[in-house]
Amino acid sequence: MSQEQLAQYDAHKYFEVVGCHSGKRYRICHGHGANIIELDECARPRTGWCFVPNEHLVAGDVMLAQKIALETDERGALAKANRFTPR
Repeated sequence: MSQEQLAQYDAHKYFEVVGCHSGKRYRICHGHGANIIELDECARPRTGWCFVPNEHLVAGDVMLAQKIALETDERGALAKANRFTPR
């Protein structure tokens, strides 16, 4: 996790990542699932995504796995994800 992401998390309980294929920004909020929000160019919620590791992990480990997936295999992660309308 970068220093900027850590600062975001400490301040807001979320951090943002950039997808490796599309360059889209995603906000990963503290939690185990239904915690990824795709942002538009004005940082407004666009689409929600839910994907989690197969194993039961604590929230921080789930979030780290989601970060790595979006930054290294965005298409593969989203192909397995469930889409939802963010609040």
